[in-house]
Amino acid sequence: MLLFAVLSAFSFLKERGQVTPDKIAFGSYNAVEGKRVFQSYNCMGCHTIVGNGAYFGPDLTKVYERAGPAWLAAFLPSAASWPTSAAVRTQLQNPAAAAEPGSESAEAYFKHYPGAAERVERRGGGTSFMPNLPLTRDEVGHLVAFLKYTSLMNNEGWPPTPKVDGLKFVQAVHPERAALAGAARPAVAAATPAATAAAVDPAKHGASLAQEYGCMSCHSSGKQRLVGPGWGGLYGIQEKLASGAAVPVDDAYLAESIREPDAKIVAGYPAGVMPAYASLLKADEVDAVVAYIRSLKGE
Repeated sequence: MLLFAVLSAFSFLKERGQVTPDKIAFGSYNAVEGKRVFQSYNCMGCHTIVGNGAYFGPDLTKVYERAGPAWLAAFLPSAASWPTSAAVRTQLQNPAAAAEPGSESAEAYFKHYPGAAERVERRGGGTSFMPNLPLTRDEVGHLVAFLKYTSLMNNEGWPPTPKVDGLKFVQAVHPERAALAGAARPAVAAATPAATAAAVDPAKHGASLAQEYGCMSCHSSGKQRLVGPGWGGLYGIQEKLASGAAVPVDDAYLAESIREPDAKIVAGYPAGVMPAYASLLKADEVDAVVAYIRSLKGE
């Protein structure tokens, strides 16, 4: 009885060296708001986190620690497909992601977050069982902050790590465990074959690039507005800018908007949302994406 009373009193102490959500941020986003987003989308209906939730999806408690912010930021807006290395590299242009440890370059990122390397290597470009959720850019940022917070929690060894040391069969040697143990593993490709293979049809090549670089998480191939405008029927129209001017949506306008999205801000859309692809896409790749958008003119 005395021991129970002592432990009960101990549980009411304000702090036991444990991290608190109000102290954790990802750029301008915070973990408290991220918890609200997590709850509002009922993520625990499929996932377990800090010992609570369901078991249809993987436990998310330490996913930030393993996969890192750039992989999460690439995955969350278009969760029905797994991010490629190109999509992760795109997210590393976000100052919030680039400021995190181990994010100086894509190579450093994948080394620091072996879970991201394993996910890209094994699943990149494939489909997942998770549906696309209508997450806004701010909601994604807050969720990343919340998952950063749960990764920093001291969960005192729970859940326990399966003991597979000494076992030789393939199921016992998970790629992520091998990476953490310093075992040799193939390096993550700088880009998937879709980005490097010569394409006979520029529009088809552009469609592959749009998927590879995560463009379709913010743009639809029809007229539906997501984070950005739908590409269907976009080519050839007159676009009204925030300045009040109007510009034709032609090859030059689209190429400029891909390389430097904030060069001309369209009315009704905020600046600073789309990353710049000037350093990510080669000239022929930009032309291919423009060709793909042009092919959707009749959508």
